[in-house]
This record gives sequence, structure tokens and C-alpha cells, in this order.
Amino acid sequence: MPDMDGVEVLHQIKRTRPETIVILLTAYGTVENAVQAMKAGAYYYLTKPINLEELELTLKKALHQRQLERENISLRQELLQEKHETGEIIGESEPVKKLIALAKQVAKSDSTVLIQGESGTGKELFAHLIHTESNRSHQAFITVHMATLTETLLASELFGHERGAYTGATERKIGRFERAHQGTLFLDEISEIPEAVQTKLLRVLQAGEFERVGGTKTLYSDVRLVCATNKNLAEWVAQGKFRDDLYYRLNVILLKIPPLREHGNDIPLLANHFLTFFASRNRKHIKNISLRAIKVLKSYHWPGNVRELKNVIERMVVLAHSQVIDIADIPQDIRTGKQLPSVFPPSQNLVQKGTLQSMEKEMIHRALTESNQNKSLAAKKLGISRRTLYRKIDEYHLIENK
Repeated sequence: MPDMDGVEVLHQIKRTRPETIVILLTAYGTVENAVQAMKAGAYYYLTKPINLEELELTLKKALHQRQLERENISLRQELLQEKHETGEIIGESEPVKKLIALAKQVAKSDSTVLIQGESGTGKELFAHLIHTESNRSHQAFITVHMATLTETLLASELFGHERGAYTGATERKIGRFERAHQGTLFLDEISEIPEAVQTKLLRVLQAGEFERVGGTKTLYSDVRLVCATNKNLAEWVAQGKFRDDLYYRLNVILLKIPPLREHGNDIPLLANHFLTFFASRNRKHIKNISLRAIKVLKSYHWPGNVRELKNVIERMVVLAHSQVIDIADIPQDIRTGKQLPSVFPPSQNLVQKGTLQSMEKEMIHRALTESNQNKSLAAKKLGISRRTLYRKIDEYHLIENK
């Protein structure tokens, strides 16, 4: 090349795309040139005339190294994601510090724990904390999201099933109680458990025994049970929606997670934690959030709690054009303190459709669209449980509207 030699090209490549693997091939091979090229970042240095077998071997090694580098990056991202989702609880306020201390204290026992709090407050994080601080931390932590499963599937997930137990059961399945033996079983949204499954769960809590669906052999499991709910189960018991004997078994130790609006001083800490995570994951060079923006975030009431804050920070990071998040980057509904429009305002289109089913389908479709397919937020908007929402989505074939 008239303007630059191979080493200069290598420098240019490494400046613009440092991850690129470069193999230099030259007709003027000297030890000095080879050392210079390797110092500049060349993967390998070959001389003419080329030995094709050596070239093939070098290319295979280079491709293998690239694959290992990509796998390493992928694993680091997965570890970062896992640490972010199941790691330490972020908070320096008194309510949060007291709750963390209480969770660590009860973790040393085998007593059943009921975690109560609004959606998005971090109930699963506290369940993970209890497990990691317990004597069972070296065993499995198994999660079941109760609201996403029908009664038959829920029984199968919890207790397993035998081959032929129902249509589609082509082989034996090991349930979550068996998988969590000597570990911790976390039942999320316990209020959504059907009455028939409540009876089976009560038996496990009382005697530690159960049968797989379609089976006759009695099985035993030693698990630490941690449950979570965003409902007031005492009220549900009073209304006859939840078995009182099961409630008393679950409510041995109660952890009440405060909503974010009750520990707003943790918002700067949480916001910057999420900022660091999402900036890294999206390869964005964002330093911090301005004090003005933090003030706006603290003034918002956060009905979706920490989960909503996390989603908002992710959105701001992805759309940010500078290294500092400022007020202009905050979504308008957060800046103005107004929630998104209700899914229930009158609509001529709804009325003209005529049937109750079509109106219900349209309302569910709107709720899913306005909540960006977030089932928890959509259910909250509609005033129904997630289990009911999932059933309606299947009933109206709304899964295609994702």
C-alpha cells in the first residue's frame, strides 16, 4: 500500500474495532517486524510464501479464540443479570434495613414465611435473601408463579404427575416439591391458588407428604416454604376466598414489604444502581443522573414500585443521547406525575360492538397495549388477578397481540 504499511493498517483497525482478530501476512519477515506486530495487537504473524496448512491451523485457532471470547462475554452478561435479579437488596432507609435484618434473622429457622407487599416491591428478592442466609443455601431454590398456571397444571407443577395422568402426560414428571427437597420452595402470588390445590398444599405443610397427580405412592419432601402475595390474605380469609387453616400455616412469620413511596430516600440509590446495570448491558457510556432528575423521580408516587422505577431507568438509558440523564430524559407521565390514561373511558367503538364479551376483550387488549404487555400492570389496571387475566388472554386469543 502506498500510504501505509501492514503494521499501520493494524493500528488503524485496533483503534476503530479493537475486538477484531488480525493476522498479518508479509513478504518481509523479520523478528523485529514480528515483535512490532504482536505488540500492536496482531493475533499472529505469517510470512510468504504461505504454508497453507499453517494458515488453516492459525485461522482455526483464531476462530476458536473468538468463540471463547464471545462465550465469556455472554457468561459475564448472564452473571450480571443473575446478580442483578437475585442479588443484594438495595436500600439504606430505616424500613428497608429493619426488614433485611428481620429476613436474615428468620432465615436461620425452618419456619414458613409469608411475604406481603404491593406488586413490584421486591418480594422475590427477599425470598432469595432468606434462602441464601439459611442453612439450606447449598440446596435448590425453586420458584412457582401460581397465577400463570391453571388448576391442573399447577397441581402437576407442585406435586408432579405420572404418565397418563391426563391428556398430554406422556411421561412421569417430577414436581417442584421433589425438586426442592432439603432446599427452599418459593410460591409467588399464593392468593391465586385454587381451593382444591389449597387442600393438597395444607397436607404437605402438616405432614410433608403428597402424591403425584395420577399416582398412588405417597412421597415425602423436606422443604422450607416461602410464600408471597400482594393481597391482604386475612381479608381473603374473612371473605371466604382463602382457607383459614392454610392461612395460619403460611402466616407463621410475616414480612411486610413497604411500597417505594414509603422509603423514597432510597430512590437515588436504586436509580443509580439500575443506571449502572442497564448502561453496562446496553453498552452505553452514561455517568450518572442529574440532581434535578433525581428530584423529579423522588416526587413521583411510583404505583408500580421498584419494578416501575427499574423499567423507567432502562427506558431512559436506552433512549439517552448524553452521558448524564436529565429531566428531559424522564418520561412525560413521570415528570407530570400523571398515570397513563385509564382503560375504562367511554368509547363509541365499544358501545357499537354491542356484546359484553367484545367489550371485555377490547378492554383487556387496551390494558395490555398501554402496559406494554406487562401482565401485572394490565391486571392491576383492570382490577382482576393475573390468573384471571391469563385465562382471558387464552379465551380471546389475545396472545397474538404481543
